[in-house]
Amino acid sequence: MPSGLPAADRTGVRLWRQFDRVTPSMTGAAVVPRILPLMRVHAVFERVRVAVAAVLSGVLLTSCAAEDAMDHPASAGRRAAESESVPADDVEQLRVEVLEDLPHDPQAFTQGLEMAGSTLYEGTGLAGRSSVRAGPPGGRPTVHTALPAPLFGEGITVLGRNLWQLTWRNRIAIERDARTLSEVRRVPYPDEGWGVCHQRPGNRLATSDGSSQLTFRDPRTLAKTGDITVTQDGLPVTGLNELECVDEAVYANILPTNRIVRIDSTTGAVTASIDASGLLREDERVHGSVLNGIAAVPGTDQFLITGKLWPKTFRVVFVPAKPRAR
Repeated sequence: MPSGLPAADRTGVRLWRQFDRVTPSMTGAAVVPRILPLMRVHAVFERVRVAVAAVLSGVLLTSCAAEDAMDHPASAGRRAAESESVPADDVEQLRVEVLEDLPHDPQAFTQGLEMAGSTLYEGTGLAGRSSVRAGPPGGRPTVHTALPAPLFGEGITVLGRNLWQLTWRNRIAIERDARTLSEVRRVPYPDEGWGVCHQRPGNRLATSDGSSQLTFRDPRTLAKTGDITVTQDGLPVTGLNELECVDEAVYANILPTNRIVRIDSTTGAVTASIDASGLLREDERVHGSVLNGIAAVPGTDQFLITGKLWPKTFRVVFVPAKPRAR
């Protein structure tokens, strides 16, 4: 377990590790219901940690702020600006509007989704069932490669001719040829792998680990270059999972909900909350079929979204959930 994790996050990791007995023979429908309650517990620990930190900080800020401002007025002003979060009224409330539904492999435990040109890349998970595949949206993959057990595949992102694939707790990331999906090399990845996307502005990777943290990394070495806490109304937004970078914004699926958030990657503030509920009929759902997969369609304002064990992928746009008051 990484020693640098906050106490709440370490607790969450320990809870996840109670399920080391999950085996390759277990289906996604069996695995996910055992895991998802832990995410809810993790979220409670995270909120308690932040609340306690806020109380302790409040005791110190009153006495320290005036002295700090007198000694370093410029730096104090910068910190005040940096600590601002987007007011609740300014967080856009959006919903998905379906333009088209496409077939999706109902056995795919989707962990990563990304479009590059006209090709849709998908990474899937579960030990013994993990893979990377590429092909036309809604069509049969034209290229497919499997990960041998015990590797548990996670998020993916394409960088030109190469593709990065994270693993959950195997402590490695795999670089692949984006055309053939053949393995190029493996690099150490000491953290849990969840979501990953490439931010072209600044040429960096954004990664998640199921907490409220986004970690930024060098796209060549995966070395950490920074991190930020994602917040809404001053509270951490936990459960950050699959990611999609669009310019300087990062979109994140929130496990285990039907919610997607748009994040300002400079401040960590949530700038939009997107309701993606109601996409599947009841008879299309199985245990563990949670939303997880968002891919921007290049050159448009459209997205492809899907989920673990979903039979469909949806081409959507994000529209206002209700008219703004005038």
